[in-house]
Amino acid sequence: MKRIILPLSLIAFTLGAQAQNEIKEKFNPVRTAVISQTIAADARGAAMGDVGAATEADVHSQNWNPAKYPFTVSRAGFAMNYTPWLRQLTEGIALVNAVGYARLGDYQAVSGSIKYFTVGEVPTPTAGVVRPYEYAVDVAYSRLLSERFSAAVALRYMYSDLTGRYNDDLTPGSAVAADVAMYWNNYIFLGRRECALNLGLNVSNLGSKINFGSNYSYFIPTNLRLGANLLIPVDEYNKFSITAEANKLLVPSLPLRKDGESNEDYKQRVLSDYNDLSPISGVFKSFSDSERGFKGELEEIQWSVGAEYIYNDKFALRGGYHHESEAQGNRKYFTFGAGFKMNVLNIDAGYVVATTPSNPLDQTLRVTLSFDMDGIRELFGRRGR
Repeated sequence: MKRIILPLSLIAFTLGAQAQNEIKEKFNPVRTAVISQTIAADARGAAMGDVGAATEADVHSQNWNPAKYPFTVSRAGFAMNYTPWLRQLTEGIALVNAVGYARLGDYQAVSGSIKYFTVGEVPTPTAGVVRPYEYAVDVAYSRLLSERFSAAVALRYMYSDLTGRYNDDLTPGSAVAADVAMYWNNYIFLGRRECALNLGLNVSNLGSKINFGSNYSYFIPTNLRLGANLLIPVDEYNKFSITAEANKLLVPSLPLRKDGESNEDYKQRVLSDYNDLSPISGVFKSFSDSERGFKGELEEIQWSVGAEYIYNDKFALRGGYHHESEAQGNRKYFTFGAGFKMNVLNIDAGYVVATTPSNPLDQTLRVTLSFDMDGIRELFGRRGR
């Protein structure tokens, strides 16, 4: 069993390996399966501190808040992203993401994406080298409910094979889930400048647990994302935006063992208070189950801030900061990036600079290629004339 879950353990628990010795007793990160669902899947959002719930709508909105799609300028788009992951620890781990959308008239849109996460090659004692992987496929429908407000629903199928199928006792697992998202866009005046204020909310991965053939199932990363974004036009060619976002896993914390508690009593308490919880019960319990009380609940919230400067809607510079408490993994890092837009093609890149020693996310690089379908139609239209 331990050998089989090694790839998952390597990824999940090394994220907190740099925690200080004095906080070891309180280190209790929220645990989920299918952790590839928690990785930022595009270079633009990742370059701004891993934000996207309330930023301006773009082709990557499926990954952050699909309710943004009715506000896109282009009527259709497609993008691909490649993210080498945890390269400070090992080779071969990577996330590949493809996403696309199409607006239907002026008030609604459909969208979809696929994520493929590979752990690379893992040697085993009996079956040689295996290649564990995960993938998820989702589709979404979004619609304007008023001039300023939109909502969306997404459905997702997740599949995880962390064993490489070399052990008959454990099997690949699958789960189904849904997202519920909302987006609000309005204009306010700061002095004489008319600025855009956006608010976004996305509750993602509300669904079943996932089972790998054992006696109990694992929680998937049900997540609450809430953000605000302010876009400030400087002049005809220059504009600037700032955004802030809070992110919380709606998954209960694994109970900690009490002083003097026997192994059997602890196992029974984990079974009744954690393993036997339904996904919906787990969502409600996640707001009040920290053994550190209200302070512990606040520590479960990840905070991000980001900024973006855009020149002539063609060139962008981005930066941000992501904060996670030491008790939850201590993932604290600055992010930087840039983007270049042509009529048809957008190129974006994002880079992570960790602020804590031995952070495995340090120097993570993402590259995204996006295609504007309106630009492609215009290009071929010119050639046909």
